[in-house]
Amino acid sequence: MTEGGGPTTDRTPSPSSVLGHPSSLPDHWDLVIRPHRKWFDLKLGELWRYRDLVMLFVRRDFVALYKQTILGPLWYIIQPLLTTITFTIVFGRIARLPTNGLPQFLFYMAGTVVWTYFATCLTKTSETFVQNAQLFGKVYFPRLAVPVSILISNLIAFAIQFVFFLAFMVYFALRGSPIRPNPYILLTPILLLTMAGLALGFGTIVLALTTKYRDLRFLIHFGVQLLMYAAPVVYSTSSLPPGLQPIVRANPLSSIIEAFRYAYLGGVAPSLGQLAYSFGFMVVILVVGIVVFNRVEATFVDTV
Repeated sequence: MTEGGGPTTDRTPSPSSVLGHPSSLPDHWDLVIRPHRKWFDLKLGELWRYRDLVMLFVRRDFVALYKQTILGPLWYIIQPLLTTITFTIVFGRIARLPTNGLPQFLFYMAGTVVWTYFATCLTKTSETFVQNAQLFGKVYFPRLAVPVSILISNLIAFAIQFVFFLAFMVYFALRGSPIRPNPYILLTPILLLTMAGLALGFGTIVLALTTKYRDLRFLIHFGVQLLMYAAPVVYSTSSLPPGLQPIVRANPLSSIIEAFRYAYLGGVAPSLGQLAYSFGFMVVILVVGIVVFNRVEATFVDTV
């Protein structure tokens, strides 16, 4: 084996051919795993060959989470519902934060559903090496399969919460609430892709650091909670003082949350320039995260 980064595969003749006895044993090929030094090798082809394993990880993450609970998958609905009710009481009724004329319940639910997907993906991705250290040390498979499975399993949870959000949206519309869906709805797949890319990029960077500095595992949970207030989850960017608006818009998640909210409810739309900034930021952070991931995955078993 050579020195360097994560493993790749190659094929070499069987020992019988090398020893000069091709007639005694049939010639065959063995699968050899060897390291490589390519920084930007995503191994997407190899990841596709292991797609069945990815789906097994998805099933594990999705089914096992609430398997031994009383309410089971209902928690996917209960959690955003309770969070939305809390935000409505605290920020809507008590703090009286403006919601651009939108129903407070829907305003906070839209932000909660979007933020929950990002925060959950980021947190779980950052714990990939620590939570799967024993599995990684026993058998080889593309290590990126685990973070990808986290994105997919949480996308299923997002779909459940999103349908729940749509049901409330229809209910409020029938009651005459000022809800104005618009063509921004067509951007929903791009918004989801951008959120997933940001979560994967930030998560892989954090997990690379947590292999050596375990304290970051506790800091990331606390940091994600604080980061929520740096994004327009419980407020509208347009309602902030002019001096604070550029700071909040510098957060690449801000335009995604506001675009999602505007697409289904109306209100104030983010500019296409802001959305382009978020997408470009996602591409950069995703590339950096994958590079860091490829460099760390070769040696993390020795440090975890």
